[in-house]
Amino acid sequence: MKTSLIAVAFAASSVLALTGIVVAKDEAAKDVLPAGSVSRAEGLEAWKRIEAVVTHPRCANCHVDAKAIPMWTPAGENRTRVHGMNIQGGASRIGAETIPCSTCHMTSTLPNDPAPAPLRAGIDWQLAPVAFIWFGKSGAEICAQLKDPKRNGGRDAVGLLEHLRHDASLSGFIPRGWHPGAGRSTPPGTFEDHVKDMALWGAAGQPCPN
Repeated sequence: MKTSLIAVAFAASSVLALTGIVVAKDEAAKDVLPAGSVSRAEGLEAWKRIEAVVTHPRCANCHVDAKAIPMWTPAGENRTRVHGMNIQGGASRIGAETIPCSTCHMTSTLPNDPAPAPLRAGIDWQLAPVAFIWFGKSGAEICAQLKDPKRNGGRDAVGLLEHLRHDASLSGFIPRGWHPGAGRSTPPGTFEDHVKDMALWGAAGQPCPN
Protein backbone atom coordinates (compact mmCIF):
# COMPACT_ATOMS: atom_id res chain seq x y z
CA MET A 1 0.00 0.00 0.00
CA LYS A 2 2.82 2.37 0.97
CA THR A 3 4.67 1.62 -2.27
CA SER A 4 1.50 2.31 -4.27
CA LEU A 5 1.02 5.68 -2.55
CA ILE A 6 4.63 6.63 -3.25
CA ALA A 7 4.19 5.67 -6.90
CA VAL A 8 1.00 7.74 -7.14
CA ALA A 9 2.70 10.73 -5.50
CA PHE A 10 5.68 10.44 -7.85
CA ALA A 11 3.41 10.21 -10.88
CA ALA A 12 1.43 13.25 -9.74
CA SER A 13 4.58 15.31 -9.21
CA SER A 14 5.86 14.26 -12.65
CA VAL A 15 2.60 15.36 -14.26
CA LEU A 16 2.79 18.72 -12.49
CA ALA A 17 6.40 19.20 -13.61
CA LEU A 18 5.55 18.35 -17.22
CA THR A 19 2.52 20.63 -17.10
CA GLY A 20 4.76 23.40 -15.79
CA ILE A 21 7.18 22.92 -18.70
CA VAL A 22 4.35 23.15 -21.25
CA VAL A 23 2.96 26.27 -19.57
CA ALA A 24 6.44 27.79 -19.46
CA LYS A 25 7.00 27.24 -23.17
CA ASP A 26 3.65 28.84 -24.00
CA GLU A 27 4.31 31.81 -21.73
CA ALA A 28 7.88 32.25 -22.98
CA ALA A 29 6.66 32.22 -26.59
CA LYS A 30 4.68 35.37 -25.76
CA ASP A 31 7.77 37.01 -24.24
CA VAL A 32 10.15 36.39 -27.14
CA LEU A 33 11.05 39.33 -29.35
CA PRO A 34 12.29 38.86 -32.95
CA ALA A 35 16.05 38.43 -33.15
CA GLY A 36 17.70 41.67 -34.22
CA SER A 37 14.66 43.79 -33.36
CA VAL A 38 16.55 45.36 -30.46
CA SER A 39 19.79 47.32 -30.92
CA ARG A 40 23.03 46.38 -29.17
CA ALA A 41 22.85 49.62 -27.18
CA GLU A 42 19.33 48.79 -25.98
CA GLY A 43 20.47 45.27 -25.19
CA LEU A 44 23.33 46.57 -23.06
CA GLU A 45 20.92 48.86 -21.21
CA ALA A 46 18.70 45.85 -20.55
CA TRP A 47 21.76 43.96 -19.33
CA LYS A 48 22.53 46.70 -16.78
CA ARG A 49 19.12 46.11 -15.23
CA ILE A 50 19.57 42.31 -15.40
CA GLU A 51 22.96 42.67 -13.74
CA ALA A 52 21.42 44.66 -10.89
CA VAL A 53 19.07 41.73 -10.29
CA VAL A 54 21.49 38.80 -10.55
CA THR A 55 24.15 40.47 -8.41
CA HIS A 56 21.64 41.37 -5.69
CA PRO A 57 22.17 39.28 -2.54
CA ARG A 58 18.63 37.88 -2.75
CA CYS A 59 19.64 36.23 -6.05
CA ALA A 60 23.40 35.73 -5.72
CA ASN A 61 23.61 34.34 -2.17
CA CYS A 62 22.97 30.75 -3.30
CA HIS A 63 25.03 30.98 -6.52
CA VAL A 64 28.30 30.12 -4.79
CA ASP A 65 31.45 28.20 -5.71
CA ALA A 66 32.40 24.57 -5.14
CA LYS A 67 32.96 25.16 -1.42
CA ALA A 68 29.15 25.22 -1.28
CA ILE A 69 28.93 27.69 1.58
CA PRO A 70 25.79 29.79 1.08
CA MET A 71 25.75 33.49 1.83
CA TRP A 72 23.14 35.11 4.03
CA THR A 73 21.36 38.47 4.25
CA PRO A 74 19.08 38.31 7.31
CA ALA A 75 15.83 40.21 7.62
CA GLY A 76 16.39 43.84 8.56
CA GLU A 77 19.90 43.90 7.09
CA ASN A 78 21.52 44.72 3.76
CA ARG A 79 24.90 43.26 4.71
CA THR A 80 25.83 39.91 3.16
CA ARG A 81 27.62 37.40 5.37
CA VAL A 82 28.45 33.70 5.40
CA HIS A 83 25.32 31.72 6.32
CA GLY A 84 24.94 31.30 10.03
CA MET A 85 25.01 27.99 11.92
CA ASN A 86 27.91 26.72 9.79
CA ILE A 87 25.53 25.69 6.99
CA GLN A 88 27.21 23.96 4.03
CA GLY A 89 25.65 22.61 0.85
CA GLY A 90 28.27 19.94 0.26
CA ALA A 91 28.82 18.18 -3.05
CA SER A 92 25.08 17.43 -3.17
CA ARG A 93 24.32 21.20 -3.07
CA ILE A 94 21.34 20.40 -0.80
CA GLY A 95 23.24 19.87 2.45
CA ALA A 96 22.72 16.09 2.44
CA GLU A 97 26.21 15.56 3.90
CA THR A 98 25.65 17.82 6.92
CA ILE A 99 22.33 19.59 7.56
CA PRO A 100 19.87 19.47 4.65
CA CYS A 101 18.64 22.86 3.45
CA SER A 102 15.10 21.47 3.89
CA THR A 103 15.66 21.30 7.67
CA CYS A 104 14.69 24.97 7.82
CA HIS A 105 13.74 25.96 4.26
CA MET A 106 10.37 24.31 3.67
CA THR A 107 8.97 23.55 0.24
CA SER A 108 5.83 25.66 0.32
CA THR A 109 3.89 28.19 -1.72
CA LEU A 110 2.75 30.04 1.39
CA PRO A 111 3.89 33.68 1.67
CA ASN A 112 7.34 34.31 3.17
CA ASP A 113 5.90 35.81 6.32
CA PRO A 114 6.44 36.47 9.08
CA ALA A 115 10.11 37.40 8.83
CA PRO A 116 12.58 36.30 10.08
CA ALA A 117 11.17 32.81 9.41
CA PRO A 118 13.39 30.91 6.92
CA LEU A 119 12.60 31.65 3.29
CA ARG A 120 10.56 29.03 1.44
CA ALA A 121 9.65 28.33 -2.17
CA GLY A 122 7.49 25.92 -4.14
CA ILE A 123 10.48 23.74 -5.05
CA ASP A 124 13.04 21.97 -2.85
CA TRP A 125 15.70 24.31 -1.49
CA GLN A 126 19.20 23.91 -2.91
CA LEU A 127 22.27 25.80 -4.03
CA ALA A 128 22.60 26.61 -7.72
CA PRO A 129 24.92 24.27 -9.68
CA VAL A 130 28.64 25.07 -9.38
CA ALA A 131 28.76 26.23 -13.01
CA PHE A 132 26.28 28.98 -12.19
CA ILE A 133 28.54 30.98 -9.85
CA TRP A 134 27.32 34.56 -9.44
CA PHE A 135 28.40 35.56 -5.96
CA GLY A 136 31.55 37.69 -6.12
CA LYS A 137 31.57 37.76 -9.93
CA SER A 138 31.52 40.90 -12.07
CA GLY A 139 28.58 41.73 -14.32
CA ALA A 140 30.68 40.91 -17.40
CA GLU A 141 31.58 37.48 -15.98
CA ILE A 142 27.96 36.65 -15.16
CA CYS A 143 26.86 37.87 -18.60
CA ALA A 144 29.34 35.52 -20.28
CA GLN A 145 28.12 32.63 -18.12
CA LEU A 146 24.44 33.28 -18.78
CA LYS A 147 24.86 33.30 -22.56
CA ASP A 148 27.09 30.20 -22.65
CA PRO A 149 25.00 27.00 -23.13
CA LYS A 150 27.86 25.00 -21.60
CA ARG A 151 27.42 26.93 -18.36
CA ASN A 152 23.70 27.79 -18.30
CA GLY A 153 22.05 24.40 -18.58
CA GLY A 154 22.17 24.19 -22.39
CA ARG A 155 19.85 27.15 -22.97
CA ASP A 156 19.71 29.71 -25.75
CA ALA A 157 18.04 33.11 -25.26
CA VAL A 158 14.56 31.60 -25.62
CA GLY A 159 15.50 28.76 -23.29
CA LEU A 160 16.43 31.30 -20.60
CA LEU A 161 12.96 32.82 -20.87
CA GLU A 162 11.42 29.35 -20.63
CA HIS A 163 13.52 28.75 -17.52
CA LEU A 164 12.14 31.91 -15.89
CA ARG A 165 8.55 31.00 -16.74
CA HIS A 166 8.97 27.37 -15.66
CA ASP A 167 10.39 28.44 -12.31
CA ALA A 168 7.48 30.86 -11.89
CA SER A 169 4.95 28.11 -12.68
CA LEU A 170 6.35 26.16 -9.71
CA SER A 171 6.51 29.22 -7.41
CA GLY A 172 10.27 28.73 -7.47
CA PHE A 173 13.22 30.75 -6.27
CA ILE A 174 13.28 33.38 -9.02
CA PRO A 175 9.88 35.09 -8.64
CA ARG A 176 9.97 34.53 -4.88
CA GLY A 177 13.11 36.65 -4.76
CA TRP A 178 10.85 39.68 -5.05
CA HIS A 179 8.62 38.39 -2.25
CA PRO A 180 10.99 37.29 0.53
CA GLY A 181 8.88 38.57 3.39
CA ALA A 182 8.72 41.84 5.29
CA GLY A 183 12.03 43.38 6.28
CA ARG A 184 14.10 41.58 3.65
CA SER A 185 15.75 43.47 0.79
CA THR A 186 14.62 42.72 -2.76
CA PRO A 187 16.15 43.07 -6.24
CA PRO A 188 15.18 46.18 -8.21
CA GLY A 189 12.02 46.15 -10.32
CA THR A 190 9.70 43.16 -10.50
CA PHE A 191 9.85 39.62 -11.84
CA GLU A 192 7.92 40.71 -14.95
CA ASP A 193 10.38 43.57 -15.49
CA HIS A 194 13.19 41.01 -15.34
CA VAL A 195 11.49 38.79 -17.94
CA LYS A 196 11.06 41.78 -20.27
CA ASP A 197 14.70 42.74 -19.88
CA MET A 198 15.81 39.17 -20.61
CA ALA A 199 13.69 39.25 -23.78
CA LEU A 200 15.25 42.58 -24.85
CA TRP A 201 18.75 41.30 -24.12
CA GLY A 202 18.11 38.10 -26.06
CA ALA A 203 16.68 39.92 -29.09
CA ALA A 204 19.78 42.13 -29.13
CA GLY A 205 22.02 39.06 -29.38
CA GLN A 206 22.87 38.86 -25.66
CA PRO A 207 25.56 41.58 -25.70
CA CYS A 208 27.95 41.73 -22.76
CA PRO A 209 29.85 44.72 -21.37
CA ASN A 210 33.57 44.87 -22.08
